[in-house]
Amino acid sequence: MIAAYCWPHSGTPGTSFPLAATSSLGPVSVTVTRVGARREVVAVHGHVPVDHHEVPTDAVAAGCGWPAAITIDTDETWASGFYEVALEPLTGWPKGRRPPAGSNLAFFVVRPEHASAHRAMLVLGTNTWLAYNDFGGSNLYTGSTHASWDRPLAPGLLAKPDGPGRRVAVTSPPDVRMSTHVGYLQLEKLSGWAGSAGWPNYEEGFLGWAEQHGYAIDVCTNADLELHPDLLDGASLVLCVGHDEYWSAPQRDAVERHVHGGGHLVILSGNTCFWQVRYADEGRTMIGYKQAFRDDPVMGTDQQHLVTSIWSDSLIGRPESTLTGVTFTRGGYARIGRSVPRGSGGYTIHRPEHWVFEGTSLEWGDLLGARSTVVGYECDGCAFTLADGRPVPTGEDGCPDGFEILATSPASSFDRRTATRPVPPGVLSEVEFHAERVFGDSSPASTGRLQYGHAVLGTWTTPAGGTVFTTGCTDWVHGLGVGDRDVETVTHNLMRRLWSRSA
Repeated sequence: MIAAYCWPHSGTPGTSFPLAATSSLGPVSVTVTRVGARREVVAVHGHVPVDHHEVPTDAVAAGCGWPAAITIDTDETWASGFYEVALEPLTGWPKGRRPPAGSNLAFFVVRPEHASAHRAMLVLGTNTWLAYNDFGGSNLYTGSTHASWDRPLAPGLLAKPDGPGRRVAVTSPPDVRMSTHVGYLQLEKLSGWAGSAGWPNYEEGFLGWAEQHGYAIDVCTNADLELHPDLLDGASLVLCVGHDEYWSAPQRDAVERHVHGGGHLVILSGNTCFWQVRYADEGRTMIGYKQAFRDDPVMGTDQQHLVTSIWSDSLIGRPESTLTGVTFTRGGYARIGRSVPRGSGGYTIHRPEHWVFEGTSLEWGDLLGARSTVVGYECDGCAFTLADGRPVPTGEDGCPDGFEILATSPASSFDRRTATRPVPPGVLSEVEFHAERVFGDSSPASTGRLQYGHAVLGTWTTPAGGTVFTTGCTDWVHGLGVGDRDVETVTHNLMRRLWSRSA
């Protein structure tokens, strides 16, 4: 086995990144590559001695604690971006035993000293990568409440081979058992959670597309917004891409200061800002009790508003929709399992006159993104009613005044029948949990209010002039670079119009 991780995994140009590693195959070579529109090798270390180290039984919460095999030095010439660190045995991989994709990779991020009005800031959904990371045996979905960065990411979270089933969303319905996706994970020996999160699912494709089209992009991590609260000062455009589910309160504070100060936020993401988390150990450990929030030590204290439940929980009183306009509790899933298995995979257009659709020739009722199935996996929506045949928000879920619903697509929350993983007896299903936390009970009447939702593509503007736009779905980026002209045109419109505060 060869496995590795960098800690810290984010720093400004000039930072040195220790690489902790284990190898049962002796010394390794280490290649560092900046990944964007092209793969640029920036450093090679040809002979690095690495000892074998066991994975501690408490690695998920406490980390591996492996010593650094080498330190990767950067300097002021290193551009902001995502850097892949690949380890290869000097003796070669044993015949027939090449490891699963990404299992021999680590990463780090070079962030700028400060954001720039002339460069968009892509915030990687690293909190979500960590929540799904089951290296060491478990993650936040299988009972863990503390997740350490002091360990590698599981296979599939940093690299995935192409092939049918690479996406968790079903692109050729119906397939209620998701057999193609499950078979892909088994064939490639990837983590069972690799379909839900990680660099190759979303951010890698977006960053490559954006840089290829000449957009200047800086990169940072979720935790950077907490540890460096002034990072967004001077930013014009902040981007969230793919699956950006877990946010800490300081991170959210930073983003809200940005938009309420006149900055723009484009969310090409779904399930966005759904769970509140906390960091400890100067960012090394992320805490998330999720459905077990009653065990969170802040319960019953003056810090109870920081409990690690969903942001829409009445205990927190800060639904994500007050920022994004939408919430997963009003959305759900599409083209996955029994949730909208035969849906169009696209958005139905309601307001074709909006500037975001300029150059598309889309008309009212047309489909956007169906050819590339951009509506798939997890979706965010809002409560709405019809006015003269077109949807308008009711505002009952925290959706801001002035939010415009531009397009929608059906989605549904998992219940006891449709859940892709069986719900144990005595445990609330997902929609029951949402109803309990939002409405105070999980009765059929309450769950019925959240059972059937939508992916809502929409936008609003803060009093200071900051534009917030959301696709309300994880899979928008799968429409980029594949010939889906309308999806690309909308994305270009967003990038060009919101490029600077004066746009």
